[in-house]
Amino acid sequence: MITNIIANELQVTSKQVQAAIDLLDEGATVPFIARYRKEVTQGLDDTQLRTLEQRLQYLRDLEDRRNVILKSIKEQEKLTPELADKIAKVESKTELEDLYLPYKPKRRTKGQIAIEAGLEPLADALFNNPDLDPEQQANDFINAEAGFADTKAVLDGAKFILMERFAENAELLQKIRRYLAENAHISSKVAPGQEQAGAKFADYFEHSEKLLKTPSHRALAMFRGRNEGMLQVSLVAGPAAGEEVKSSYCEQIIAQHFNLNFSNRAADKWLQSVVQWTWKVKILLHMENELFGTLRENAEAEAIQVFAKNLNDLLMAAPAGAKVTMGLDPGLRTGVKVAVVDETGKVLTTSTIYPHAPQNHWDKSVRSLAHICQQYKVKLVSIGNGTGSRETDKLVAELMKANPELGLSKIMVSEAGASVYSASELAAKEFPDMDVSLRGAVSIARRLQDPLAELVKIEPKAIGVGQYQHDVSQSLLGKSLDAVIEDCVNAVGVDLNTASAALLTHVSGLNKTLANNIVQFRDSNGAFASRDQLLKVDRLGPKAYEQCAGFLRVMNGSNPLDSSAVHPEAYPVVTRIVQATSSAVNDLIGNTQLLKQLSPEQFVDDHFGVPTITDIIKELDKPGRDPRPEFKTATFKEGVETLADLKVGMTLEGVVTNVANFGAFVDVGVHQDGLVHISALTNKFISDPREVVKAGDIVKVKVLEVDAPRKRISLTMRLNDDVPAAPAKSAKPAAKSSRNAPRNTSNNSRSDKAPANAAMGNAFADAFANAKTRK
Repeated sequence: MITNIIANELQVTSKQVQAAIDLLDEGATVPFIARYRKEVTQGLDDTQLRTLEQRLQYLRDLEDRRNVILKSIKEQEKLTPELADKIAKVESKTELEDLYLPYKPKRRTKGQIAIEAGLEPLADALFNNPDLDPEQQANDFINAEAGFADTKAVLDGAKFILMERFAENAELLQKIRRYLAENAHISSKVAPGQEQAGAKFADYFEHSEKLLKTPSHRALAMFRGRNEGMLQVSLVAGPAAGEEVKSSYCEQIIAQHFNLNFSNRAADKWLQSVVQWTWKVKILLHMENELFGTLRENAEAEAIQVFAKNLNDLLMAAPAGAKVTMGLDPGLRTGVKVAVVDETGKVLTTSTIYPHAPQNHWDKSVRSLAHICQQYKVKLVSIGNGTGSRETDKLVAELMKANPELGLSKIMVSEAGASVYSASELAAKEFPDMDVSLRGAVSIARRLQDPLAELVKIEPKAIGVGQYQHDVSQSLLGKSLDAVIEDCVNAVGVDLNTASAALLTHVSGLNKTLANNIVQFRDSNGAFASRDQLLKVDRLGPKAYEQCAGFLRVMNGSNPLDSSAVHPEAYPVVTRIVQATSSAVNDLIGNTQLLKQLSPEQFVDDHFGVPTITDIIKELDKPGRDPRPEFKTATFKEGVETLADLKVGMTLEGVVTNVANFGAFVDVGVHQDGLVHISALTNKFISDPREVVKAGDIVKVKVLEVDAPRKRISLTMRLNDDVPAAPAKSAKPAAKSSRNAPRNTSNNSRSDKAPANAAMGNAFADAFANAKTRK
């Protein structure tokens, strides 16, 4: 059943899904299955496999819960064939819990107390025959000893019996859930007395929008405001017409479900009060919690997806390559930390210079850097983009101008997470005798050489490419980001003889223990000469070797195939190709003309089909090919270093630092990212900013608005837009429900050349509440 459900969702065959499930259950990783088991899964890619893996876990959890519920109801001797059939057919946890609700063990309720006092026949009589007079019928059930001393208490008890019965009806809950999901609004207002303390949530002080269309960033912003005590957030069952009218419609749903037609019969007024109380006391709160939970869950999933995509873009950014690199961690009063690493990332020297106020040792610092560059033959200078970065950038520019013979290139890089790495256990183990402040400079140098190899050492949440990452499930976020890192590391491949333990940990089939054992083996025995030597590493058995070998590279080893992505299990295929072409392996590698003449079909056998052999031939053509793009850098405009230097209409070059659902943040070199709203990314309609940009892209932007007091910069990538003489201001809410069309898309379908900043107004509070100020 699970196999068929997933197959339908992925629009693939059940055979493909079952094959993938079997491999996952055997311990195979997604990267390994996607690359080396294409014949088995008939070509499922890594995206499909990740989705399959997540759904498999959900559906297995659902099945486990289903079995627990069936056992519980059976033990109560209340499990009918009809109920068992309903439970067997549900495909969501919510529907499953609805069915279990009447049988779920709970604290003693008012309805149960009334049943124990013998009031259930009264409740049934009034429900089945509204012509009966409630007061008269109640007289026969007065029981002072049980706490029902008069007719009012008796009727209230009967009311609680029906309320609980109504509120536990699975079909009714489904009807109301569907109605609310399509029509209800989420409403927020400022908590009493929190107007000043909650100023960052000002856009939500009087806010209402349809629950169905609430974007993830706004949902998470409102929930954050509620958690901090700044906002009151509630479910409004009825939008424009008001709470009473629409809540009455929910009451109508209840009445219709139980065929209650109120027509001034003796018990109709009492039954109407039962329906009203069922809605207001029981179902409304239940639905608010559930629908808000679903909204939050979906918003979290979307936020996690945003983070995952941005992290993927950052990890897959172009490496500068194996060059001697100087890392500069800028600082003013505390000085600029300097670290030089060789082509492999090994630290050659560290130092601290004080070119800026209050010491102002500018000339001395230039001379010191020149001496270091000459001594260690530095080719690249990596400058962290924190406080003092533009001043330090000027320092390096003067160094390059005064010493052209050095042949230096300077690049400013994000230093997000460098301080976290510096103080980490990993950094302390790697550099036990190095000052914490200098470790950051090492990280800045290395992340220019190879962003992937260095950034995997840092807790992903510290890298700063998320959207409300602190408001989402940390376990789900961690699992998602680990999957991204695993996919990136294995897509690029890892040099077995230079990789750190932190990088090796993310290779398919390896864990922290095996990664450390590989490094220890390398330290004790020297560089690996072949992949086969991995089997000599302590605790690395055949299964782990199968999973990891294809992703580990041995450069200049005894077997030229060890530097490629060809898996050792497929070396016999290469041997047959060599025999068929009468050429040596070294002559075959990179011989595009010869390889193009080969037909994969002629090398198919019982173990390897056309997909794998096609991959092998492609790999032989360009062995160890790096899927990352060509290295490029942005050039920040001279003289634009602070917010005060920005002028409306100015065109600048910048780097995309973060992409959210409502737009992209761009670093233009003023220590505060600017926002390009989704409507200002392009002239055509887009629903996702990633259709146009991704983290790390070099882009040109125009300044639309600068709000220095609030540190907000409005930018556009529509460079032909006219900039208004007076910057547009964020519109104030005119009414409770008039201003809240989804702001990330509502202004995005313009084909005209109107300035885009008008579309940004309301998005600023969402965006900048979570934007990162550079420090």
